[in-house]
Parts: sequence; C-alpha cells; structure tokens
Amino acid sequence: MTPAKIELGKQLYFDARLSFTGTVSCNSCHNVMAGGEDGRAVSVGALGKAGKRSAPTLWNVAYQTVYFWDGRAPDLKSAIKEQLISPTEMGMPAEASVTDRLSLIPGYRDQFEHVFRKSGSLNYDNIARALAAYIRTLVTPNSAFDRYLDGNKKAVSSSVINGHHEFIEVGCASCHFWVNFSGPVPGLAFQMGEGFYELFPNFQGSKYDKMYKLKDDLGRYLVTKEKIHKRMWRVQTLRNVAITAPYFHNGEVKTLEVAVRVMAKTQLDKELTDQQVNDIISFLNSLTGEFPEQRMPRLPAMPNKTIRMP
Repeated sequence: MTPAKIELGKQLYFDARLSFTGTVSCNSCHNVMAGGEDGRAVSVGALGKAGKRSAPTLWNVAYQTVYFWDGRAPDLKSAIKEQLISPTEMGMPAEASVTDRLSLIPGYRDQFEHVFRKSGSLNYDNIARALAAYIRTLVTPNSAFDRYLDGNKKAVSSSVINGHHEFIEVGCASCHFWVNFSGPVPGLAFQMGEGFYELFPNFQGSKYDKMYKLKDDLGRYLVTKEKIHKRMWRVQTLRNVAITAPYFHNGEVKTLEVAVRVMAKTQLDKELTDQQVNDIISFLNSLTGEFPEQRMPRLPAMPNKTIRMP
C-alpha cells in the first residue's frame, strides 16, 4: 500500500484500455464518483453482454472477507483477476491479453518496474495487486451515525435513534453488524476467504418472491453445488445503502422503502408499520459516510501511435 502503487492502481481503474474493446473501465460499472456502482439493475460489459447480477458498490470493500454476491472470490485480488477476463465485464479473452495490452504502453512498463522494483514486473498478478491497492483506499468513514457513536449526540435525529432501536428489535442487526454492517470483518470471527452468508429469501411464499424474482437465482449453490447453499448470499454492507439503489442481487427493487419491507418479510417474517419503515430508513440514511475526493488521473500515453482495438 505505497502511494506509488495506489496511484498506479487508480490509473488502471480509470483506463478503458483494460477492456477488450477499449470502451469500459472499472469505473464504468463501479462509479467511485458516486455510490460505487452504476445505478442499473445489471451492468453491460465491454462486449455488450449484460451480467446476471447487480454490480455492488466498491466503497468499503476493504472490510470484506469474500467477494462477489456468492462469495466465490476469497480475496480482492482474485476478484479483480476474474473481472478482467469476464465476458460480461472487461471482456479480455485471457490473462496474457491484459498484460500484452498494457505492455504496449511505455508509461505503464516504467511504472510497474518503479512500483514493484523489479524488471519484468508488468504481469497479471501485479496488475491485480495495484488495482487492489487503490480499491482498498475507497472507505467512507465519519457518517452521522459514526459521529453519534463517538459521542456526538446531536449528530443524528430522534428518528435515527428510533430507527436504530427498531433495526435491532426487528432483527436486522442479527446479520448487519460490526464496522461494515455486514458481519465480521477480517481478523475477527472470520479470516479472509471465510464468508458470512444468509439465506434469501429465508421465509418463502410471500408476494415478493415472484414480484421481484427472488428465487430465480440459486446464489452460492452455483459455486459449491451443495444443496445447503441454495439461495445463500454474502451479507451486504449497509454503509451508504441509501445511495446505492437498485437493491438486491438482481437489482429488481428500486427504492429503499420497498427494500426494507421486503427484507422484513422475507428474512424475519414481519410486516412493518409505516412508522417503523420510516425510522429504519432514517437510520440507514445516517450510515452514508464522507467520500474522499476522487480526481481523474492522467493516463500514460502512446506517443505517435495507438493500440488497435478490435
């Protein structure tokens, strides 16, 4: 996590040349100028193919122990490596295609050798390392609720305090707890690669199952093929949840109000009053943190020529 490595990762993050067609950057689907996602139900990658699941926010992912909705990546570097060659994301045909592309850019060759202090450092593993270094800086501390917990009792309204009480009493906090409101962080109950999952929907048969296609995707089962993992999902962070609509793995729910009602019914078998929903929404809004300014980086050029894109 050196400044030079972070800056290199930032350049790569905003560089569309990392995609097969040169049209999509990491920021296209995970927009860090906003909530860290793209506001779409599912994203469309460089090859024009839509993904099957909603692009999650990248803010605060440094606190996760596994990655993707189904937890199939045990660490951030592994997740990045998969995304670069995914046909629904960056669309590169192979790992070598990524390194070959960047090797054509003199500035990147020089930077990799400077950052990793070794000749021939521009390789797939180091590309992922640099990107991961930048992404780990994407944290949003000092939300209103954080300030409240730090002792500033004027940081939140009575509605937020009531909402936090309801959040606990209804049962939401049984899954959404600790620093990221998504379960244990690395080094506590779980180590990296160990995921915190929940069945969704837990209570089946509500009107929401069909309305929002909640049972169509079998979740972690598609990774492990174990029946116990059918419709199991990594518990998502609630930090900045107010600005990361649409909601759930398929992006079918457009508003936070509906998402709260769906979660109460499908996970806890409870129907909430309008007042409970409004207070919980107030609490969730208080989890929006302070976003560090992101300035677009200057990308290394190719003097007198260009990379031929397909």
